[in-house]
Amino acid sequence: MERVAASTRPITATGGMKIIPKYIFDNCPDPDVIVVPALSGSDELHEWLRETHGQTDLTMSVCTGAFQLGRAGLLDGLPATTHHDFYQSFARQFPETDLREGLRFVETEQISTAGGLTSGVDLALRVVERYYGREQARRTARYMEYTGECWKA
Repeated sequence: MERVAASTRPITATGGMKIIPKYIFDNCPDPDVIVVPALSGSDELHEWLRETHGQTDLTMSVCTGAFQLGRAGLLDGLPATTHHDFYQSFARQFPETDLREGLRFVETEQISTAGGLTSGVDLALRVVERYYGREQARRTARYMEYTGECWKA
């Protein structure tokens, strides 16, 4: 997994964790999967998402990362979800998106969204299943000591 941002300057995340991007939007290799976490986006991010997502196998968001996909115009006409505390705000900002409340994650062929942190784990296990099969996803969940089963839905 490579980290991509508008610059390679360190980013301070929740709790003070430092994330150092390896690539900038202009020089990153073509990704197979894009994961957009809960973050403050930028015009550069939205442009990169618009330009890049059509070439990926999957573009996905976790938690309020769905707002960034919405701001990039990638969720228009599609079903999606986000963290439950932000349903009303999401619905107001993205009326063209079919907001699905109460679901842990929503999948379409090329774009998927997860509601929050642990539902992001469920979606990540679905991605493991997509690429490597159900047995590998099951082994991954067991290795992580993750007992949730919603990823199998």
